Amino acid sequence: MLTAGDRAPDFKLPSGSGKTVQLREFRGKKVVLFFYPKDDTPTCTKEVCSFQDNLGVILNKGAAVLGVSPDSPGKHARFSEKYNLRYPLLSDERKEVLKAYGAWKQKVLFGHKYKGVERTTVIVNESGLVTHIFRKVRVKKHLEDVLAALS
Repeated sequence: MLTAGDRAPDFKLPSGSGKTVQLREFRGKKVVLFFYPKDDTPTCTKEVCSFQDNLGVILNKGAAVLGVSPDSPGKHARFSEKYNLRYPLLSDERKEVLKAYGAWKQKVLFGHKYKGVERTTVIVNESGLVTHIFRKVRVKKHLEDVLAALS
């Protein structure tokens, strides 16, 4: 299980814009890397839009934002366009990055067990080390915690 102080696992994933994004491209700046279950669902939309609404504040703190879900690049493109997102949404259809960051979990809904994304945010510092991990994120006040961690 990934913990604070560990080197963030590098990855290379396609984005909704058609570009491939690699974590190591962001060395020298902090990265807010958030994992969410699915585009265009109520809670995920609130989370994605909360990062968009505060993107200027995050950028001023020297950080980039990357969202990751198992949705396809095409679905990310439509979702990004719909909400005018100015940061990349990355597609992890094989769930390799989700697993590497501990965000792919056994879940239970109405007594049924299934595998899915546990809403998780990881902050990576300028040297590529994990400084904070927020698991089982509740969207309502999450952005306040992220901004405090970036300070």
